[in-house]
Amino acid sequence: MKVIQWFPGHMAKARREVTEKLKYVDIVFELVDARLPISSRNPMLDEIVQHKPRLMLLNKADLADPIQTQKWQQHFEKQGYSTLKLNSQEGRGVKQIVPAAQEALKEKRERQKAKGIKEQPIRAMIIGIPNVGKSTLMNRLVKKNIAKTGNKPGVTKGQQWLKVGNELELLDTPGILWPKFEDPEIGRKLALTGAIKDNLLHLDDIALYAIQFFNDYYRESLGKRYAFSEDDYALNNVDQLMLIAKKRGFRDDYERASEMLIQEIRTGQVGRYTLDRVETWEEEQLDTND
Repeated sequence: MKVIQWFPGHMAKARREVTEKLKYVDIVFELVDARLPISSRNPMLDEIVQHKPRLMLLNKADLADPIQTQKWQQHFEKQGYSTLKLNSQEGRGVKQIVPAAQEALKEKRERQKAKGIKEQPIRAMIIGIPNVGKSTLMNRLVKKNIAKTGNKPGVTKGQQWLKVGNELELLDTPGILWPKFEDPEIGRKLALTGAIKDNLLHLDDIALYAIQFFNDYYRESLGKRYAFSEDDYALNNVDQLMLIAKKRGFRDDYERASEMLIQEIRTGQVGRYTLDRVETWEEEQLDTND
């Protein structure tokens, strides 16, 4: 897989806007995909946000492996971030966002109160890479379709303040994606979950990556969905993809089978899964520090 370069001008502009507007907010809501909580983070964010309080929102948690989600929440909380798991599509967990933000800002607001500063609505900025579910979440919070939504990356282009009851004001920002995927593995993960436009990729490469991943971590889910026999598990990734094509009546239409497999994985039909593994990430960090 080639190194993908995708950094449209509006994203460069968004980074500048985030930096400029950060002083106006009390807290940053960082929205990530619960299936890849590290790979769906923008590596520039820590540098931009710095010491501003942060609430990590693990969206699409209904599609993720619940054991891994819990481990990721513990990982982020050790770093000093508050966390919440969400399914913004169905609204699960959304009502907990305001209380979680209030809790994260409790000490600061108590200090302000002691100084006689009148309590104001919490001002928050939502940040997330494209297609992580930002617009859907905002629509849930404000209870109307005020944010433009879409199932393709890069739909949100502008910037707007949104009022959520009397307790919260949200500053939306466009998704920011890094200029270059240095690690092809991250590119494959983002591609599999739909964070990169499909026309930028070879879908058969992503399908083969997905088959290998499911064989490594969710073998039973893959076998159950595509009715594998015990012998089928011994096939290589290419032959398994061809077998799936035949089982679905696609004969040897490799591309159609790839597209179908990717769509079924994205929509959770092959089972819940998490591409970023806490154990692997922590081992890599130890190796890096050594």
